[in-house]
This record gives sequence, C-alpha cells and structure tokens, in this order.
Amino acid sequence: MFIPERVFFEREALIYPLGEEIYRRFAAKTGEKIELKIIEKHNRAGRFPGDTPRERFFAAKRTLVVGVRRSLKMAGCRPSADYQLPLSTGCPGSCRYCYLHTTLGKTPSLRLYVNLDEILQAAREHLERRLPQETTFEGSATSDPLALEYLSGALARSITFFAAEEKAYFRFATKQTDVTPLLNLPHGGRTRIRFSLNIPAVERNYERGVPPVRERIEAALLLRQKGYPVGFLLAPIFSFPGWEKEYGNLLGVLHQRWQKAAAALSFPPVEGPDPSFELITHRFTVRAKKNIMELFPETTLPLDEEDGRRFKFGQFGYGKYLYEKSFFKRVEEVLIPHILQLFVDGGVDYLV
Repeated sequence: MFIPERVFFEREALIYPLGEEIYRRFAAKTGEKIELKIIEKHNRAGRFPGDTPRERFFAAKRTLVVGVRRSLKMAGCRPSADYQLPLSTGCPGSCRYCYLHTTLGKTPSLRLYVNLDEILQAAREHLERRLPQETTFEGSATSDPLALEYLSGALARSITFFAAEEKAYFRFATKQTDVTPLLNLPHGGRTRIRFSLNIPAVERNYERGVPPVRERIEAALLLRQKGYPVGFLLAPIFSFPGWEKEYGNLLGVLHQRWQKAAAALSFPPVEGPDPSFELITHRFTVRAKKNIMELFPETTLPLDEEDGRRFKFGQFGYGKYLYEKSFFKRVEEVLIPHILQLFVDGGVDYLV
C-alpha cells in the first residue's frame, strides 16, 4: 500500500466531500509524521526536498497531491481505448523504463482528483456523442490508479458507473495487487482489468517498488474468478539474444497458473478474449533518456538511438525511438502464435 510522507491539498479540493474526507484521514495520523500542506494549484506543488535530482525524484514519489481536475475534455488513447479517463496521475513504483519519465519528468508526484462526479459526467457526455457506437475508456493512461484506490474509491465508482452504461466499457492496467476493494462490485463484465508482466531479468533489473510478477498473476486470477474480463500486458518487450525463449517461458508459467485456476474455480464466461494480451515493445523519448540517465546513471537499459532503433512521432506530438520493423515482425511471428496456441479463448489486442 502506498503511504505518502507528505500530502498536499489544493485549496479547492477541500470543498469536495472526498477531499475533506482524505484530509481528515491524514490529519488523524498524528503519530506517523505525515506532512500536510495547503497549496493553491495541484500542478504547482513547489520544490521537493533533496539536494540532488535523484533525492527530489524519490521525494516526489512519496508525495500525494489531492486536487481538482479542471480539464474534463477526454484525450484520445489509441490503441488501448477511445478516451482516457483521468482519475489520477503518477505511480508509486519506480520502474526504470516507465513512460512517466517522459510525461512527468523529474518530480513525478502522485495526484488524486476529487471531483469524480464531474469526471464521470464528462465521460457520459463523450460516450453519448458517439452513440450508437460503443466507447471504451482507459483509466491508466497516466497512472496506476489501483495504488490510490484505498483513498479515492475512484475505480470502484467507475466500475459501477460503466456497469450501467450499455454502450460503454472501462479498462485499466496495473502492477498493483490489492484488488480486494474490487472483488464484489456489480461490474456487469464491462470493466477489463489488465496486469503488466515481464520476464525475470527485466523484473529484477528494471522494476522497483511494485509487487512481484507472480503476485500480479494471482491478483488477475482472483478477479477472473469474480467474472471480470482480465488481460495481460507484455510490456515492455526487449530485444536481446534469447528473448524469444524468455518471453515464451513467461507465457508458459502464466498458462500453467491460468489452467490450474480455471479448473479449480470454474471461471464464469466473459465477453471478448479470455484473457486478452497487449504486446508493447520498448521505446523511449529523448526527454525520458535524459531523465533516466541523470537519475540512474548506473542503468543498463538499452537507450542507444543507433542500436537497432528508428525514430517516429507519436499521437501526443513528441517522437520516440522504437525498435526496427524487423523486430516487430519477429515478435508478431513468434509471440502471437504462441499466445493463441496456449490460450485458445484468448486474443491479442495489438502489438506496438
């Protein structure tokens, strides 16, 4: 569970019942030395403590900012969904390859938005404009929202909201494993929860502050038992000698646990792939590389722009370095058939 060292409250957030509740909750923790502070704007938290960029980075990682989401225009979120659903920003984990090194930079504090009714109403307006088309919303475009669920209840509210919307679907991805608050919700099969997985070498070398892969798999199986559609992100997929075998072994472990749980628990039927897979190859931006190398100069992340990479502009206006197309083709030839062979009811949503 993410327990912050400091919590900053945007003044306007205290007008909302959730903001007031969170303030009272932390104010009552008098013996835990949690710093509380009122600020004027949630995106202007000020300077974080520390003498070096690395110290300030980890201070930000231990900071929660409770604020009001003012922009209610939903950004696009291809290829995972039609729109982003902005419930929170940031993640308490510190995975070296994370895309938040681009979007949040060197002071990635966690932000929780208390005007959830307004956010969900905006989602309803977006989906109504698209009727009779179906609309899918992504809850983890800029965060791992499950990390803050014990404080916000935002995922539970969103899950029950979308359960009542016939033409709308909700989805989010996570590395967190405390799924207890979600297990007994009336979800209607309209929320797909996906877990990010990777091979042991990547988990060991590049993932920090997140639960182990084996625990993420068990959390997914708990949710599947409760009738949720679930999925897995192989993310990021790295190119190195023997990668085919390593990712194949990961899929084999996942298949073994899936089959054993399905036999023991009699998974209820779900709509769509069972499970779904998203394949995301490693990529990085110039900004991310600069931040990563300054914060973690000892890293062995493959960040050489000339080593099997190509440059491409993305949907949000900045460019990134992807692997060459030959690697994408190899992933398509090796991993996708392997997935479909192991998981006969499963499916691959996309490869990027």
